[in-house]
Amino acid sequence: MGLVAAAAAALTVVLLSPLALEEISSSKGVDWNRLSDIGAAYGFTSAIVSALALAGVAVSLIVQNRQARAEQVQGIRSYYLELVRLELDDMALYQPVWGDTDIADPHEQKRHVYADLMMNYAWMGFEIGTIRESLLRDMLAGMFTGEAGRHYWSRAHASWIASSSGSRVGRRFLAIVGEEHARAIAAGPPTRSTVVPSPPAAPVAGASRAWRASAGALIGLGAGLVLGSLLRGRR
Repeated sequence: MGLVAAAAAALTVVLLSPLALEEISSSKGVDWNRLSDIGAAYGFTSAIVSALALAGVAVSLIVQNRQARAEQVQGIRSYYLELVRLELDDMALYQPVWGDTDIADPHEQKRHVYADLMMNYAWMGFEIGTIRESLLRDMLAGMFTGEAGRHYWSRAHASWIASSSGSRVGRRFLAIVGEEHARAIAAGPPTRSTVVPSPPAAPVAGASRAWRASAGALIGLGAGLVLGSLLRGRR
């Protein structure tokens, strides 16, 4: 921004110089022919200054356009992450909205969505420079040692290539992911994903007390009926 301000100030000086020269010539009787020679001498310099000013304005517009686009992309990604969070909260309800899937196991569906979140996090960090290539490779190496990570990339790599191969950074990211995926496969079979069973639901204290009260009432009622039957039989 400092370059733009300096270029604008220089352009203003160049544009106002004829008025200043006219004022000087009127007050001191300066020869216009001599001033014309001086103007021709610095005309080339003024053209350079004007070009620099225009270049500064162009650079400023480009930077503003990139910032606006970055904000739009960030907004889209935030919206996407919110959709994924909703899906993770209730897979049975929201997953069919995305279309049919070949993943039948609910745990595997959640792993696939979580792996997609991890890959998007890695991509965003690599794109803006907060995740360096060494860290990215370390993250991917850990992800692809497991069965869930390899299954995710085998299903999603085509869509990633279609969406991220349009830029130099995107192509580099895809190349790194492909290299780490191939390295993990060459290293051997993946670690199988284990399913941790959900803990049994704890009984509700109020319901347990109500059940005991009901059982006691039924036992008492049964005992009363038996006793009444015996008494009637004796009579």
